[in-house]
Amino acid sequence: MALKPPPIGEVIQQVNELVGAEGLRGEVDRNAKLLLQSALARLDVVSREEFDAQAAQLARTRDRVQTLEAELADLLAQLDALEKRGG
Repeated sequence: MALKPPPIGEVIQQVNELVGAEGLRGEVDRNAKLLLQSALARLDVVSREEFDAQAAQLARTRDRVQTLEAELADLLAQLDALEKRGG
């Protein structure tokens, strides 16, 4: 079973409590943030902006597919009606 890491805020707070001095606290905060940014950069994630753009594109595509499905159903109904009259 995989262990769930604690939230980064808790880790930073615990480190700050251990370090204590303001100068070191700032340095630890900066290093922790850099470490977190580096770890997040290695993950296979997208930015919120990219996610929103892709979600909007998906919604447009879904609408277009529904429109095309309705047009196809109408065309098939027309074809069926023509075949029944002609055949």
